[in-house]
Amino acid sequence: MKYSMFSIGDTFISKHYKITEKEILEFAHQFDPQYMHLDKKKAGQGMYKGIIASGMHTLSLSFKLWIEENKYEEDIIARTHLNNVTFIKPVYPNDNLYVKVKVLDKKLKKQFGSLTVEVMTFNQYENKVLQFELTVLLSV
Repeated sequence: MKYSMFSIGDTFISKHYKITEKEILEFAHQFDPQYMHLDKKKAGQGMYKGIIASGMHTLSLSFKLWIEENKYEEDIIARTHLNNVTFIKPVYPNDNLYVKVKVLDKKLKKQFGSLTVEVMTFNQYENKVLQFELTVLLSV
C-alpha cells in the first residue's frame, strides 16, 4: 500500500504462527539465556509453570508477522520509533500467535510520510500477549 492509502483507524490482521519449544530454546540460548526460557524443571516450579518465550522473541515474531503482510511494500525507508512496549502475558510452546495492527497516526513530511501503528499480538485463546507502537518512514 502506498502511504496515501493508509488511513487512521485502518486495521489489519496477520496470518498465524505456531511457536515451538525448539524455537524458544534456540532463541533463549543465543539471546536471552534466563532459566524461565531454558530450564524446564526450574521454570515448571516458578510462576509460569513451564518455559516461556523471551519477550524479545515474541517482539521479533510480532515484527515478522506484520512485515510479512507486506503492507509497506517497497516504500519503507526506516523504522524510527518503538514505543510503549508492554509484555502482557507469557507465550508458551505451541502457542499460535497473530498480530492485529491499527493505524494510529500519519504525518506528511517533505520527502516522506511518517506512519505510526499499534501492534497487538494475540494467542490462540484471543489473549493479548504483547502490545507496542511502531513508527516508520515511507516514501510518498
